[in-house]
Amino acid sequence: MTRSKPKLLAGGNPQIAKGDGDGPVQAYIAAMPDWKRKIGQRLDALIETAVPGVHKAVKWNQPLYGLEGDGWFVSFRCFTKYVQLTFFQGTSLDPTPTKTSKQADVRSVEIHEHDELDEDVLISWFEQASRLPGQRL
Repeated sequence: MTRSKPKLLAGGNPQIAKGDGDGPVQAYIAAMPDWKRKIGQRLDALIETAVPGVHKAVKWNQPLYGLEGDGWFVSFRCFTKYVQLTFFQGTSLDPTPTKTSKQADVRSVEIHEHDELDEDVLISWFEQASRLPGQRL
């Protein structure tokens, strides 16, 4: 039996069924198109390194990361020209991620194909974000 690939929504964002755990997140990452998949794999690995035992889920066609019983602190999703990494309490991070949102506390980072990830800053953000109150979604 051959499984069909997940449908890609606008901007190449994979349409993955909602679900808890690492399985749905890995399915999302595997369905990320082209160079974005490597970004997804690296972000997932960095989050796991920074926050051992992190809880994962896919909701609204994006992976979410949080602490069991404490809500979500970060997510990412595909757009046409970048992967957007979103911190739900981003205004509380130091340094503060630069991309603002309609939601007052949310901040994001756009990761483009040839961007070099500053892994030290990312790990620091993941650690900081995991200590803040999580977003209930």
